[in-house]
Amino acid sequence: MSYYASGADDELTKRENGTAFSRFFFHPRVMRPISKVDPSTTILGIQSSLPIFVSAAGLAKLGHPLGEANITRGAGRTGIIQMVSSASSLSVTQIAEARVSPSQPLFFQLYKHKDNKIAEGRRDVRAPFELEDQDARRSRIARKAAQDMPQVEEDAEDKSVNMDGTIGNSLHSMDTDMTFKETVPWLRSVTKLPIVIKGVQCVADAVLAAEAGVDGILLSNHGGRQLDYSLPPLEVLYRIRKQRPDVFDKLEGNLHRRWNVLKALCLGATAVGLGRVFMYANSAYGEAGVVQAVRIMQREITLGMRLLGVTSVKEMVPEMVERVDWQPTLARL
Repeated sequence: MSYYASGADDELTKRENGTAFSRFFFHPRVMRPISKVDPSTTILGIQSSLPIFVSAAGLAKLGHPLGEANITRGAGRTGIIQMVSSASSLSVTQIAEARVSPSQPLFFQLYKHKDNKIAEGRRDVRAPFELEDQDARRSRIARKAAQDMPQVEEDAEDKSVNMDGTIGNSLHSMDTDMTFKETVPWLRSVTKLPIVIKGVQCVADAVLAAEAGVDGILLSNHGGRQLDYSLPPLEVLYRIRKQRPDVFDKLEGNLHRRWNVLKALCLGATAVGLGRVFMYANSAYGEAGVVQAVRIMQREITLGMRLLGVTSVKEMVPEMVERVDWQPTLARL
């Protein structure tokens, strides 16, 4: 579980991702009819039973031998959407075959190859759910991760440092020179699928993404696993709302964090991506755990909407939340 739970460096960003939600308070409305609440929504035009989705997270087989297939079936049974990671422990074909019906939608997190000619020939750009040649590579990644334990250094002269982490070895061919100006038009030329930029962490890049014509952005500091001291996604969402509210008219915004979905929705997020929660649920209880996690979220979101005084996702507006400059002190038992 250390791979799922870990964050970058001192893990300050990972902690602050959750703490950020304690700085936002509700302005609930009363005397409103709330007997019938509908928490469903659409994400990129696709129906979802809840304003949440399974965010991309790699190597589900580390927690359960059936890996991402459990999450796929759990998402299908509960009517939410799964985003498939490029670092999954199963091939996209295997994941697609685990769907509860052929019409079950899947999103795909693409790591673009640095060679455009190779990238253009990859079937996962044109039809990401029909890959047939990735099984061996995924298996190698999973085995590598399972064996990735600290080793005693036998050669005192070898001073090299492994910067790869658990899945880094699989990403050496990834394009590290992508730009809004060049990469987005290239991707538009090779696929008709909606395009979302994942990992936006500031207002300026949200604006550039909108100007580049993508369909949405996913505000994420990668669960606090990359750059420590990067802003929590909720704070970035708040800044976009305050500084550039016009961005919300140009694209859909998704937040990569699990706590207090309602606050993110009020500030303009279309949905909230949950990563670790489904990895833990899968690890402990498999498909049943994934389903139960969604059911818990369903109860909490529905109750929260009632207490907020709304009956649909569209009724949640920025006026219903306020950011405070103080932070509540949590009593310790």
